[in-house]
Amino acid sequence: MSHIFINQISENDKINEVYRIYEKQLRPNKNGKLYLQFNLMDRTGTLNARYWNITVEESEQVNNGDYVRVEGISQKFQGAIQLIIRRMVKVNESEINVSDFVRNSHVDISIRRTRLRELLKTITNPGLHNLADCFLIDDDFMDKFCSAPAGVKLHHAYKGGLLEHTTQMMELAVQIALLYPQLNRDLLLMGAFLHDIGKITELVFDHDMRYSDTGQMLGHPLIGVEILKEKIRETEKLSGEIFNPKIEMLLKHLLISHHGEYENQSAKLPMTLEAQTLHFIDSIDSKIAEYQKYITEDPNQGSTWTNYIPAIERKLYKESIISG
Repeated sequence: MSHIFINQISENDKINEVYRIYEKQLRPNKNGKLYLQFNLMDRTGTLNARYWNITVEESEQVNNGDYVRVEGISQKFQGAIQLIIRRMVKVNESEINVSDFVRNSHVDISIRRTRLRELLKTITNPGLHNLADCFLIDDDFMDKFCSAPAGVKLHHAYKGGLLEHTTQMMELAVQIALLYPQLNRDLLLMGAFLHDIGKITELVFDHDMRYSDTGQMLGHPLIGVEILKEKIRETEKLSGEIFNPKIEMLLKHLLISHHGEYENQSAKLPMTLEAQTLHFIDSIDSKIAEYQKYITEDPNQGSTWTNYIPAIERKLYKESIISG
């Protein structure tokens, strides 16, 4: 029998299927009884689930990243589909088709990696060019960077997602720099490459995708600054020249301000044209990917509208408009 994918689940469906569990949280309800809140995933998306009246011992039988067979019924809650579980058992990985659960980039990672190199090679500033080379010759860093996700849930949350997000931003940076010559193209392009490098440490993406302890405590902008500082010192050793301290400061500012607003956990507000532009570019690519995810993973297959999406407080129109 074929797998029932998450994006095929509608309201009031009876489900008996295997999914992968993550973000498991054991919580008490208002009466003090325990319930398990978690997410289920396959390659088509994620689904929130609840398992009521569970014991601590039952909860400890499954962990984040496990494959579980769940039996239950789907229902709408605050405009979104969730699954109410009545039975859940752990399933051995040998019993499932792994391809049903692997979410990959829609493009060839090797092609994206080549394009990343091509874009970095267009940097003409000597110090930034040497810094880019220092990253490119570090095979361990590049392998991690090119296989990492850019997130665990909202956008580019799959293997190669960080590479895809970064190269998309770099392509945007090149085009925007052509339209606005007052921008420093090299600085903006390097900022687009560097802005999320800390995610190779912030996120764990071996058995499942989650935040590491370091990621939870520090966040990827600060981790990225530490990686950048190490690479600048390596660049100085390789080139025999002192890296321009003003450029180092501007690069660090790009990393710690790219979230744009304090409300978005930005350590500083953007204070240069390049920093503000980098924030806009990041927002464009991440939001388009996030909204496209809402559309493609929407279970409301027969409608031109998605279900109401609490995270963005609206429905999205799904139908493409093709001119005659």
